[in-house]
Amino acid sequence: MLYYLLYHVLQKYFSPLNVFRYITVRTAVASLTALFLCLVLGPWMTRKLRAMQIGQYIREEGPESHQSKAGTPTMGGILIVIAIIVPTVLWANLTNVYVWIALFATAIFAAIGFLDDYNKVVRKRSLGLTGRTKLLLQILTSFGVGVVLLIMRAGGTYSSELIMPFFKNVRPDLVIQPLLSNPYLVPVAILPFLAFLVLVIVGSSNAVNLTDGLDGLAIGCVVIAGGAFTVLTYVTSHARFADYLDIQHMPAVGELTIFCGSIVGAAIGFLWYNAHPAEMFMGDVGSLALGGALGTVAVMIKQEILLLFVGGVFVLEAISVILQVASFKLTGKRIFKMAPIHHHFELIGWSESKIIVRFWIVAIVFALFALTTLKLR
Repeated sequence: MLYYLLYHVLQKYFSPLNVFRYITVRTAVASLTALFLCLVLGPWMTRKLRAMQIGQYIREEGPESHQSKAGTPTMGGILIVIAIIVPTVLWANLTNVYVWIALFATAIFAAIGFLDDYNKVVRKRSLGLTGRTKLLLQILTSFGVGVVLLIMRAGGTYSSELIMPFFKNVRPDLVIQPLLSNPYLVPVAILPFLAFLVLVIVGSSNAVNLTDGLDGLAIGCVVIAGGAFTVLTYVTSHARFADYLDIQHMPAVGELTIFCGSIVGAAIGFLWYNAHPAEMFMGDVGSLALGGALGTVAVMIKQEILLLFVGGVFVLEAISVILQVASFKLTGKRIFKMAPIHHHFELIGWSESKIIVRFWIVAIVFALFALTTLKLR
């Protein structure tokens, strides 16, 4: 909106406004806009949530130290989502379909999280929506993203090839091309692509959700992952950088850089209130939306595999839960004192602040490694 007004309308009367043609400038402005929105609206949001008695319900089986956090305002993720969507709408080119896909996925995942949080608060139950219902809604949303991308693939504006880190010439096509000629086999042909896409987006959403267990832990890691994806999105859209790094050049995804910059700004702004001791929690409305947004960006810029490294901490948290559940069901024994793994470190004596900062350090190392792999091919 502001991009169109300043560049397409007013720039002809005031030439310095030509600066808004550059993605880098609009990304920086979008990040600052998101940060500003969070810092300005944060106190109001906290007061509003307290007045509505929307406080966090703490699971009894959780660490004992967490019981003191009961009643802390939750559902602050609404603020994060607003601070992502508004700057993107203001500063991105709204004729770009990739921007709308990202906004759609973020909004729907936020709505799923909102329903879950609302159920927890109203019914005073820590479980919220049933796992089956939540997963089904996430799958349907991801499936919708996949269908749109397949339509774009048919139009030649999207590729279903999978880019493999470390390998230049290994790019398997997730759509079985020979089967597309037979109308009856089209569902079989596109099934691998849709299944993989759903796995990436749903997995990313739930991994961030599992990481959101300590003050500032998940949102700090989102700042780092969002920053990495801002770089990845920009170089993917830049002809020279894409050629130099030997990655697929996708000019149209450049506008997603503004979206990623908004994620970074919103996450930094929310961290101001979520830092230990937290004044406000993001809730599922925030964690599911952020994870879904990162996963959606990853599939659109063709860096699904690299998401494993960019979001390394999220992956480790998810794996710890999977291993814990599998071990207990198969052997009756637990691998960790508690899962996700950040709770394990709490129970062995690490302070909450130490766990958070050390996990941030690990997240930075993962993100730097991910960016390094662009040239290690």
